[in-house]
Amino acid sequence: MNKKLICNGIIVNEGFQSQNDILIEGDKIIEIKPNINPKPDIEVIDAKGFYILPGLIDDQVHFREPGLTHKGTIESESKAAVAGGITSFIEMPNTIPQTTTKIDLDKKFQIASKTSAANFSFLFGGTNENIDEILKLDKKQVAGIKLFLGSSTGNMLVDDPEVLRKIFSSTDLLISVHCEDEKTIKHNLDKYIKKYGQNIPISKHPLIRSEQACYISSSKAISLAKETGARLHVFHISTGKETELFDNKIELKDKKITSEVCVHHLWFTDDDYDEKGTLIKWNPAIKSKSDQIELWKALNDDRIDVIASDHAPHTKAEKNNSYLKAPSGGPLVQHSLLALLSSVKRGKISLEKLVQKACHNPAILFEINKRGYLREGYYADFVIVNLNTKTKVTKNSLLYKCEWSPFEGVTFDAKIEKTFVNGIKVYDNGVILKTDAGKQLTFNR
Repeated sequence: MNKKLICNGIIVNEGFQSQNDILIEGDKIIEIKPNINPKPDIEVIDAKGFYILPGLIDDQVHFREPGLTHKGTIESESKAAVAGGITSFIEMPNTIPQTTTKIDLDKKFQIASKTSAANFSFLFGGTNENIDEILKLDKKQVAGIKLFLGSSTGNMLVDDPEVLRKIFSSTDLLISVHCEDEKTIKHNLDKYIKKYGQNIPISKHPLIRSEQACYISSSKAISLAKETGARLHVFHISTGKETELFDNKIELKDKKITSEVCVHHLWFTDDDYDEKGTLIKWNPAIKSKSDQIELWKALNDDRIDVIASDHAPHTKAEKNNSYLKAPSGGPLVQHSLLALLSSVKRGKISLEKLVQKACHNPAILFEINKRGYLREGYYADFVIVNLNTKTKVTKNSLLYKCEWSPFEGVTFDAKIEKTFVNGIKVYDNGVILKTDAGKQLTFNR
C-alpha cells in the first residue's frame, strides 16, 4: 500500500504533545489531524498508548566505511541506527581514505545510496593542506566541514594557525570541531607515563584529556569564530566549564556559535571506569558527576543545542587493550534514544525538550530540507516509542558489526516499537524490514 495511517498515538512535536493521526502518502506526510477516516486503500497502524516522535537526526557518527569495515559499515550501523529511532545521520571524515577530497566524498555517497537504511550525509574533513578542496564544495550537497583540533581515531589534526584562520574566513558552511588542546594532553600524558610507565590506569583518562585541555581548545575556536564570523558548532562538550562559553539568549536560527553534547557524557561518569574500563574510553573523556550535572543544566537551559551519539565502533579485541593501546570510541546509535527516554522517565529532561535537541535543532543548524519535524509536506521520518515497557540490552539483541555495547546488561525504561524512514517501515519490534530506505539529505542553502 502506498498510503499509511498512523492513528491513536500521542505526537510529540514543536514543544507540544497532541492526540492526532498522521496520514502518509509515498514518502511524505500529507495530513496531521484528529480522527482521519481510514479508507479501504490505506494501511492502518494503531499507535494507541504509544508516543510518536520525529526521527532523530544524529549529527555525529562514525560508520567506518570505507577502509575500517571490520569495525562497521554504512549498512550495518545504519540498521542499528533505525533500530534506535535514528532516521538520519551525518557521518565523519576519518575513514580510510579520509574524506578530504571531492572524489572520496562522492564515493561515500555512492556507497550510502545503495546500502543505508537511514537518510545520510557526510562532513568533509579539513586538513593542513586541503583548503582548495574545501573551496570547491557544493554547500547544497555536503553537510559541513569537520576539523579535529585534537587528535583522535585517524590522525586528522589541524594544528596550523594560519590554515585554521583561512578555513574559518573562507567558507560559510557550518564548521564542526573536535576541541582538545594537544599541547596540554601531551604534557599530562608525559606526566602519567613517568609515574606509571605503560600501565596507566584508565581512571586517569579524564585527567590526561582534562577539563583544561577541552576548555583551552573550545575557547580558542570560539574566539576565532567570533573574529572571522565563521559558523561554528562545537562537538561533544564534556565539561561544566565549557558550558560557560555558550549563549542561551539568542534564538537558535540566529546563533553563529552552537554546541552539542553526547549521550555517553550524559549517562556515564568517571565512577564507571572501574566497572567498564576501556569500553568507555572516549575522546573527549567521560568526566565527573559534577560535570555531568552541568551538562544536563546547560542542555535544558539551551546553552547546549544538540544531542548526538558520536557512535564510533571498534572491535572488542581492540578495546580490550591497555589504556595506551585501546582506541577511543564505542557503539551507541541503537541505544542513544533509549538512554534519553530513560532520562525522561527519571526527570532529567522533558520529552518535548528531547525532541527539540535531537530532532528539530539538528535540522535547523544544518538547514536540512523537510526533516526533523512532524509536519504536513515533510518526509515521513518518525519513531513510535513505548514508555510503559522496559528494554534489556543483551548481546543477542545487538545489531552493531562490532557485537558489543557499553550498555550490555542495562535495562532501559522504554522500548522502540517501530521506525519509519521516508514513509517506509524499516524496523518493527526487533526486526529490520528494509536496509536501503535512506535518501541523501539535502540542504536549504
